[in-house]
Order: sequence, then C-alpha cells, then structure tokens
Amino acid sequence: MEKVDSGTPTQLYTRMRLWELPDQYVVEPTDGTTDSYLVISRVDGSMSLVGQLPESKAPKVRMVYGVIGMLKLVAGAYVIVITGRESVGSYLGHPIYRVSSLKILPCNNSLNASSAEQKKMETEFSVLLNAAERTHGLYFSYNVNLTLSAQKLHELGDESKLLPLWRQADLRFLWNNYMLEVLIDNKLEPYLLPVIQGSFQNFQAEIGKEIVDVTVIARRCTRRTGTRLWRRGADPDGYVANFVESEQIMRSNGYTASLVQVRGSIPILWEQIVDLTYKPNFEVVKPEEASRVAERHFLDLRKRYKSVLVVDLVNKHGNEGRLSEKYAATMQNLSSDDIRYIHFDFHQICGHIHFDRLSILYDQIADYLKKHGYFMLNTNGEKAKEQLGVVRTNCIDCLDRTNVTQSMIGRKMLESELQEIGIFGTDETISAHPKFDESFKILWANHGDDISLQYAGTPALKRDLVRYGKQTVPGILMDGWNAMSRYYLNNFCDGTKQDAIDLLHGHYIVSVNRDMTSTSKTGSPELLTSLPLASALVMAGLIFATMSLRQAPSDMRHLFLSVVFAGLSLGIAAFVKANGRKFCNRPRLHKPRC
Repeated sequence: MEKVDSGTPTQLYTRMRLWELPDQYVVEPTDGTTDSYLVISRVDGSMSLVGQLPESKAPKVRMVYGVIGMLKLVAGAYVIVITGRESVGSYLGHPIYRVSSLKILPCNNSLNASSAEQKKMETEFSVLLNAAERTHGLYFSYNVNLTLSAQKLHELGDESKLLPLWRQADLRFLWNNYMLEVLIDNKLEPYLLPVIQGSFQNFQAEIGKEIVDVTVIARRCTRRTGTRLWRRGADPDGYVANFVESEQIMRSNGYTASLVQVRGSIPILWEQIVDLTYKPNFEVVKPEEASRVAERHFLDLRKRYKSVLVVDLVNKHGNEGRLSEKYAATMQNLSSDDIRYIHFDFHQICGHIHFDRLSILYDQIADYLKKHGYFMLNTNGEKAKEQLGVVRTNCIDCLDRTNVTQSMIGRKMLESELQEIGIFGTDETISAHPKFDESFKILWANHGDDISLQYAGTPALKRDLVRYGKQTVPGILMDGWNAMSRYYLNNFCDGTKQDAIDLLHGHYIVSVNRDMTSTSKTGSPELLTSLPLASALVMAGLIFATMSLRQAPSDMRHLFLSVVFAGLSLGIAAFVKANGRKFCNRPRLHKPRC
C-alpha cells in the first residue's frame, strides 16, 4: 500500500452533469466540492481538467452517477458512465447502489480519417463493447470498499484506510479494474469509482424484541471470468472459472458477524467445448499439469483465507466421475493441516427432493466450522472472533448444487451467531421462526439466481430447494425451461458474450492483438457451418421428400426423388452432428481448442 500525505481520504463525486458537445464531453460535479470540470475529447479520448464550462449552444445534458472507465479500440476510445442507480441497502452502515443503466460515450471522431479496414474492425469491436450496457449485477459505494469483506476491512491499517477506495481494493473483485487505468494515469482520483459484479441481498426480521439484519453479498473474480461452457476449470496460474466470494453478514443488538464462503470451478486444466449436444464431454487438458495448477490455486487461497475446507459435490459416476477422480487424486497430494478435501455426491445422496440429507454433509464438516468460525465485532466495534478458514464448495458449474450447500452452511452458522449473542437459545433454530425462515430462504435463492444469470444466462436450477426446502411442480417446470434456455445460450450466444467479457476486462487488448478475423471475408468457410442454413436445407429436403412420396403411387420416379431428398436431409443432419463444434457460436478473440 502507498503512503498518503493527506489526513482524509479522497471523496468521490456522487452526482454529475454530463454535457455532450460536438467535439468533447464535459463532466460537471454538482455536489459543490470542486470548481474544476473534466473534459474528454471526442476525437481521441484525451482527458483534462478545466476551470470553467465551455460555451455551447443547446448542449445535450444528462445526469450521471459515476464513471466506470475507458476502453481504447482500433482508432477510437469509449467512456462508460453510470446513468442510473438504485439504492439496495447498506454494507456495514454505508449506502450501496446497484447500477440500473449504463451509457457508452464514443470518442471516435478520428475514425473519419481512418482506413475502411480500421472502420470495419472498429465497428465489430464496438458492437462487442455494447454488451457492457447489458451487464447484470453491478454494485458500488461511494464510501466503503465493496471488494473487501468485513474482516479484511477491519484489518486495514490506519494508513490504508486513508487511501482512495480503488487503492484499497482486492483487485480480484474490482470489475472495472482494467477500464480505470486511463483515469488513474490522468490522476482523476475523485472519479475513480470501484465497481463489483455479483449480488447484494438483504432482509430484516424481528426475533422477539430484537431486529436482526441479514445481508449476503457476492463478489465475482475477474481473473478467469466468462460464460458457463467457454470458461471452465483453471488457467495455468491457478485462477478458476466462476470464482465467487460470498459473505453473509448479520447485524443485531450492536453486534456484527461475518461468514465468508467461496465457490469456484475444479482447479485443474479442463474444458467442455460446446458441440450441439446437451452435455458436451469433459476433457482434461495436460493432466500432467494438474498438481502444479491446483497447488498454485490453493497456495493463493491459503494466503488469503488461511485454511481451506474443500467440498466437492460432483457425481462419482459417469462423465463427471472421471473428472472428480482426477480432482480427488490431485487433492491427495495437497492435503495438509490447512487443506482438507471432502467428496459428497449430492445427486446420489440428496437426489431431487431429499434436501434434508445435507445434514450428512454437515456432520462431516461441523468440526471444521466450529474450529474456524466466523468474524465478529462486539458492541464496541472491537474484534471478538476471527474467521480462520474458508469452505470452498464446487460442483460442475458451481451454481445449483453449490448454492444449495452454501445456503445450508450459512443457515447453520447464522444460528450459531444468534445463539452466541443471546438472541437464540442454545438449541434454537431458524426454522422455529417461520417468517425469518422464509426470508432467509428467499435471500439465498435470489443470491443463487444472480450468480447463475451472470455465468449461465438463466436463474439457478434447484432454486425450490433453497426457496422452499423442497421441489415443487412449478419449480420442476421452471428448471426444465431454464435448462433449455441454457442450452440455447451456451450453443448460440455465449461465444460472442465471451468476446465482450474478454474485451471489457482487458483479457484481449485491441492495441496489442490485431488478429480478430472479420466475419465478412469473401469466401469465408463460416457459410458452410451456418446452422440456420443447414436447418433450412434439412427442412426443405424433408418437405420435398414428403411431397414426392405422396406422388409415388402414380409415378415411381417420385419414390426415387423422395429417397434422394430424404438422403440429402439425413446427410446434412449427420454432417452437422459430426461437426457440431463448428456450428456453435464460438469466441473469436481467444479461440478455443477445436
């Protein structure tokens, strides 16, 4: 951490007027704390502070609530600002906002002098960039660092607490880390607003005469971020897909308690390339590297959370079983006093309706939870307890089974916290308070839906287990619909979405990488792998085959034509099946292994 000379941290601007002029944007803070204005050139995106507003006739003016950052593409730059915010509650007493709308401001007037090829590539990249406006689950605060848990915030030294929020941040969870770089280079401290992606859920309930406030906040890691089937497993540095830190906070009667759990993909090199099948096969890549990659992953977790209990919910049999066997074998080499591995076959033991059987898992991990505990502040704001380890839960997607399990752990630990501060009796449970119980279930169900939407594109499956403690007929039907939606999105939309995510987070930098293949090149082989075209040809073949077959009794030549048309349809269908990977919507910036 850097030292600071100031005795007070930099205050962020909370409301600004954005003036859109023909050749520049002007950002005017309206909270009365400054007499300077931020000017952004619409030609090249350069930034400067000026002492007075430029004169202009009838400029377009709108309110903005923060600057997300800037991205530079082939020739132009693009500023992303927050145009809508919604208050969702508080984090440790500080207001929290959800981004309800974003706006991309193009600074690409220089494109007028660019070549046709540059204009073409800029258009393709800017279309990907527009995905930022549809990003789900962005949260921010002007007063507190959302990237840090309550325990990490409490552990900050006095000097660190005086640093601007972005300097305090855990960079794993800083969603706009890459996009802030230009603002950082221009020393625009009051504009540097940290944003996280994840979830924020909260409720208050009465227990006797006491009010209990419960919050669950999720922080998604950006190191290996992406969509469900295009980001699996770990990268060579040990960062895993769908890594999420979930913190459950209880505040009541002057006490604050915090429990942190994490989820993340199986930390070895593996993939599941979409190929039009409902469940593509899992493929372990470089199995000889598994131990090294997993070691790096758990070394990082131990450094951050001290001790780790690994709960693996993957099936023991079938395709999942082979992956689980490799994971278990890898973990045997890593087991130590600080790393413990438990396998719990969720589907085999709990099935689709026996949610109560998770008590079997709890019995196996109860000793760990009691020993490593949770973080607690007493009524004087002093540390009374420290969380000494974390439970890391995974299934294949780290969504549905994982969320059910994490909610169970959160429930058990919340009961312990309430017992410790005297609101619950020794053996009292949440289920003894129906309204509190219902609110808690909804809290974790909504939490799971948010994480699932960001990774898989749909709400969570098995959400009834979390919401009601059992499966219902409407829930089963909704699970079926969401499963079909996932199939469609994974196969026909997520490749483009993955490109957009890689662009936003700087995993693909346009100024460094100029190898994006244009989709409109003459003679592109993509025409031969167009699913709509193939589907149309199959349907046409079947229609002609049917029409010819109806006329076959009067003219046997039509029987021959019917066989030909049917054969063509079957041949095209077989070609599509054999080349399923080519017919899916695939990423083009970081091309996956075929």
